[in-house]
Amino acid sequence: MRIVIYSSLIFAVLSVFGSAKEWTKFRGPSGDGHVTVKSIPLKWSETENIKWKVSVPGKGWSSPVISADKIYLTSAVAEGDNQDAADVHRELRVICFSANNGKKLWDTKVFDQKPLKRPIHHKNSHASPTAIVDNDRIYVHFGHMGSACLNLQGEIIWRNDELKYDPLHGNGGTPIIVDDLFFYSADALTNPFVVALNKNTGKVVWKKSRSETKQARKFSFSTPTFINMGGRSQIISPASGAVFSYDSKTGDELWSVDYGGWSVIPKPGVYKNMIYVGTGYERAHLLGIRVDEKSKGNVTESHVEWEITKRAPNTPSFMIVDDLLYFISDGGIATCVEPMTGEIIWQERTAGPISASPVHFDGKIYFLDEQGKTTVIKAGRKFEVIAENKIGERTLASFGISEGAIYIRSEKNLFRIGE
Repeated sequence: MRIVIYSSLIFAVLSVFGSAKEWTKFRGPSGDGHVTVKSIPLKWSETENIKWKVSVPGKGWSSPVISADKIYLTSAVAEGDNQDAADVHRELRVICFSANNGKKLWDTKVFDQKPLKRPIHHKNSHASPTAIVDNDRIYVHFGHMGSACLNLQGEIIWRNDELKYDPLHGNGGTPIIVDDLFFYSADALTNPFVVALNKNTGKVVWKKSRSETKQARKFSFSTPTFINMGGRSQIISPASGAVFSYDSKTGDELWSVDYGGWSVIPKPGVYKNMIYVGTGYERAHLLGIRVDEKSKGNVTESHVEWEITKRAPNTPSFMIVDDLLYFISDGGIATCVEPMTGEIIWQERTAGPISASPVHFDGKIYFLDEQGKTTVIKAGRKFEVIAENKIGERTLASFGISEGAIYIRSEKNLFRIGE
């Protein structure tokens, strides 16, 4: 059985829908790291300003999403004590916690994963894509294992495990929802493709093979970005060797830009008529690409406005604040540039090794490194550190946010920082 639809659960559910301010998807309500609540904490430590800390079963690097005082995470729970072992059975789960006290409210198994032939990358997990809360539904994605939709009580509405592919290093990129479409990329060892499912049924609406690129390594892990530019609704989806724009309704390829990289991870950034794309390994570059009504076919020569070749991110996504573009390398070097020209304004060491994407609140940018240290800087043309906060635990997940609170997922625990 490939697509499983639990028809008895497809009905109108009366529930408390999340507001536009709630953190219902990767990088927040607008998908770009901007915090829209009235307050979040500035300072904390392992012993101060921690409201609660709870254990999370299994392992996963998906980020917390929050709606109506509930937190949703995915996790992969392995048999035995070694959560990193390849040759063990796993249950791929969705877990709901109370945002008020951290109590686990429900825990639903979505898929069973058989032992793997090869281990995943040491910085990845079997539950890395972040969940999406969309009105009264929760959408989750476990890469080649499949996608699913649940209601707010943890009951499965549909599952789709028909789109099999062979990933290298595990699964990564988070899907996005555009209108009634649930879109994700599947950049595996061979035959990469992009696909849109009907979010109400889980059935395939369209599926398109990636156009061929010069990059032999086909695997990547990027989260796509939706834009409406040049009079067209577009999904911007980076892959190995090129970034592609697709018509969101049909999946038709609109334009592309070539580059040499592979294993691309950052979610593209957007500012005015520009998009910002990281090119992946081995040495990441950052491209500033103009999008207009003339964007058609391969526009590498005509629409790449600028390129930064050093200290661009392999993993963290980008941040636009007050007409400036910020990014941070995996090694912890933060950079501020002019978004239209790529001119570097400042470049400073901010954190240790980092995988999480930054957030912005009230003129401040928060960077969370892999040792669990959050460095808060003042946004602007002058580099200034405002605070440094440590929880003392390893983390690769990005922040979750609610009114007055920051949520941090570590390797074994979930923290609520603040009131």
